[in-house]
Amino acid sequence: MASYNALVQPVGQKRLTNVAVVRLKKSGLRFEIACYKNKVLSWRSKVEKDIDEVLQSHTVYTNVSKGILAKSKDLIKAFGTDDQTKICLEILEKGELQVAGKERESVLSSQFRDIATIVMEKTINPETNRPYTITMIERLMHEIHFAVDPNTSSKKQALDLIKELEKHFPIKRAPMRLRLIVPQESFPSLLDQISSWEGTAISSRGESGSEPSVVCEIEPSLFRECDTLVRKMQGRLEILAISAHIEGDTQVETNDNAKDYPSTFTKDPEPFNTESVAQLGEKMGRHQISSTSKGEEQGVKQKLCTSCNVSFGDAKQFREHSKTDWHKHNMARKTRNLPPLSQEECLTEMQFGSGRDDLKDYNF
Repeated sequence: MASYNALVQPVGQKRLTNVAVVRLKKSGLRFEIACYKNKVLSWRSKVEKDIDEVLQSHTVYTNVSKGILAKSKDLIKAFGTDDQTKICLEILEKGELQVAGKERESVLSSQFRDIATIVMEKTINPETNRPYTITMIERLMHEIHFAVDPNTSSKKQALDLIKELEKHFPIKRAPMRLRLIVPQESFPSLLDQISSWEGTAISSRGESGSEPSVVCEIEPSLFRECDTLVRKMQGRLEILAISAHIEGDTQVETNDNAKDYPSTFTKDPEPFNTESVAQLGEKMGRHQISSTSKGEEQGVKQKLCTSCNVSFGDAKQFREHSKTDWHKHNMARKTRNLPPLSQEECLTEMQFGSGRDDLKDYNF
């Protein structure tokens, strides 16, 4: 009589699938550990210090998804010990984090925006000395087919990207604004040296206590040389601005004349239609309220539009503003975690039809 007590296990069973897997190849063998999602990076950055909050189990696998454990002889061969916790720590420190496609895309997209932000903060248009918008920087990055390297810091990639962009577009590093203070007898030598540096401009001269000082803007690449020179003269250096732009500038450069340079923003750029922009500006301008309006001067309660970062004197103006293309455009940007555009920036994007393209998901 046949026995029906035996249990039949499914052959294709998958275990430990909703985890973050860290993999390490050593001595020709593959080892994996199962961790909690989003905890591996916290451990490596020293934010998380409790190993039990990182590891799902102090067990070493050869395949986490199938639940296959590593053999003790393989552990001793590769690590010289069979201490599971010790081996888990080494894999956690040196191993490669395995991420899913959606998670990888999210990380790359976030780092892409971080790099674009750094480039925007550190660069200007050499013709106007104004910074570009974040939207324009992202467009330039796509134009040269920039690809994010997840294993390199955002700052290093941004600095390398600036050098590459300088080859194709009118963009350069924003100068640093410094105050240099040296003894009286060294001041003439300092001025001569500043004049010899290319791209350096003296903004003003004065005195700091009993010693003369000079405020100048220099290229970031000359900072170390300048610092060394001031130290030799027994003086001191003060950093007034890491990235110097036009004083009091509230507008940013959108590079409307990009077609004049050797780039391929659009396959067949159309002439700039100033009439249509003027009409659109007149339509949108009726709903733009200055931050120094009469309502503020008289102490009237203001209604703030957080999507466009502007305030209104009464509810009627606020409702009219909510119907404008300017407001709708910024609402769409807000859903993508993008900063709001001013009226002029919105005009430019809507004229060239680039608004929709900038709000699409990034592809890598």
